[in-house]
Amino acid sequence: MLVSMADAIQNRGPDDAGYWVDEKIGLALGHRRLSIQDLSAAGHQPMASASDRFMMVYNGEVYNFNDIKDELEDSDLAPTWRGHSDTEILLAGFEAWGVVETIKRMVGMFALALYDRLDNKMYLVRDRMGEKPLYFGWQGDSFLFGSELKALKQHARWQGEINRDALSSYLRFSYVPAPYSIYQDIYKLKPGCYIEIDLDVFQVGYLPDVQSYWSVDQAAANGMANPFEGSKDDVVDELERLLKQSLRGQMIADVPLGAFLSGGIDSSTIVALMQALSDKPVNTFSIGFNEEGYNEALHAKVVAEHLGTQHTELYVTAQQSLDVIPELPRLYDEPFADPSQIPTYLVSELAKQKVTVSLSGDAGDELFCGYSRYQHGLDLWEKINRFPDPFRKLVEKMIGVVPPFVLNALFSWADRYLTGAETAGDAAYKMKVLGRVIASNNIQALYQFVISSFKDPDLVVRGGKEDLSVFYDDKNMSERFSENPAQGFMYYDQHLYLPDDILTKVDRAAMGVSLEGRIPMLDHRIIEFAWTIPHEHLNRDGQSKWPLRQVLYKHVPEKLVNRPKMGFGVPIDEWLRKDIKPWAEELLASDRIKEEGYFNPELIRTMWDEHQAGTRDWNHRLWAVLMFQQWNEYQ
Repeated sequence: MLVSMADAIQNRGPDDAGYWVDEKIGLALGHRRLSIQDLSAAGHQPMASASDRFMMVYNGEVYNFNDIKDELEDSDLAPTWRGHSDTEILLAGFEAWGVVETIKRMVGMFALALYDRLDNKMYLVRDRMGEKPLYFGWQGDSFLFGSELKALKQHARWQGEINRDALSSYLRFSYVPAPYSIYQDIYKLKPGCYIEIDLDVFQVGYLPDVQSYWSVDQAAANGMANPFEGSKDDVVDELERLLKQSLRGQMIADVPLGAFLSGGIDSSTIVALMQALSDKPVNTFSIGFNEEGYNEALHAKVVAEHLGTQHTELYVTAQQSLDVIPELPRLYDEPFADPSQIPTYLVSELAKQKVTVSLSGDAGDELFCGYSRYQHGLDLWEKINRFPDPFRKLVEKMIGVVPPFVLNALFSWADRYLTGAETAGDAAYKMKVLGRVIASNNIQALYQFVISSFKDPDLVVRGGKEDLSVFYDDKNMSERFSENPAQGFMYYDQHLYLPDDILTKVDRAAMGVSLEGRIPMLDHRIIEFAWTIPHEHLNRDGQSKWPLRQVLYKHVPEKLVNRPKMGFGVPIDEWLRKDIKPWAEELLASDRIKEEGYFNPELIRTMWDEHQAGTRDWNHRLWAVLMFQQWNEYQ
């Protein structure tokens, strides 16, 4: 059974497999290896520590493993080394300093399971920002854990009951937010957390407490309480130093390494610094589209030529993109509806042809205030916060009875704060939506509204009741951000959108083709520094991400990269009316939805008809429903 569970995630580790079973205590560890550091048998897992006290399986990379090794050797705590893998060094750290103290020293991305023979304890640990996935939970009388759900599904006790409450949350976010999974009783370990299980008292159904060793909360609170005191130029210099420090660790590999390049600020900065640190041309990769408004390849090529990278680009047809859609349920294991999952998979597939590790510029927007919704949130909060809460509630009620033409005249500025579907609607609908925005009484409520795809998902999911605590609704944090909603939006994005959307997308797409993706900006020392940067230095001279831009402009002329943000997507709205209409029609058929019993068929049909007629653009909501329908058919 352990072999079949490990084989289910062979794509995450095609190079080697290993198994360890202790029948006496009823514990089994399996591993699939993508060999990056120490390609020899000395890197094989499961791996025991030098004294045999600890046994570990581990996915990811710890970039400062040489620093940990030096500290062990300088303290005379190092064993006789068998190889040079980071796995062996971490095990030595656990023996020398204990589990939690070693974790706090680790800089990297990782999910690990560790058994301590001496204390008869199990540990499950996930990296600080959640780059690597880790699922766990009870199925029958068995406690299961693994990197992907497809591994857990191979176990004989697997039940796989869909969690309708999590399905409601999925429709709001377009992903299932931690700590939940789409399945009942199966959870995601939150980023920056670990579980300690005492096997002497462990009983069926018992869920151990989740403990935190690092959090965005701490980073934000500490950073805002201790702002960086240097000049704006000092901010830029310190950011460049930290980025280079991160890259020096992340460019270590015993296999070919490259980077994704879109030609935007974030990826161009990473590639520029990689090239500055490298004595040979860096391998870079871009995907191009022929559809107007979606093609970044031209910009990437210009940056690559300026930096002198070894650049590879591939223009894909609409059909090549569409061919990826049937693969999405297999890749993502859960319903996942960020359409940029398609080009992310295609560029990963391209990169895998030449390299085994690829770095990306992800997280620049979330850390350095890059999204337009941050500024829009600030503008909107300043407008609605002029009025007391009771008055805003009254306005929300009044909007329901005021004639539409009056509402349209009073709130002509509404469109910039609404989604595409909402701006395509009539005045009455627009104002109903805007009334709910006006009624937001704190930053958390405003963020919740702005990022939600379905505003009332419980009305769509039959028997669903979402848990809104996933928004990390903390009164102290809401008050802290009341004067600067942009920082509040960044805070919630770092908790939710970044780990559960962006990092999930990159991990599953890259590992789906056995490519390791690395994200240099997620070094926790960069995150902690970013929270110390005064907001006036994040947005200067009308430019977002000002410090990051200044680092880039040292290496690439501003004119080559200073352009409107494009994003990394595909024309789902058009496809739903043309290329994939028959496929979507079949999955959204009212009789089928009614029979399956998960969604309200009337609401889904209304959205489909309005989208086809062009009266509303419901592509985001329809894509979320379609991704669940296809996933449900696959599973």
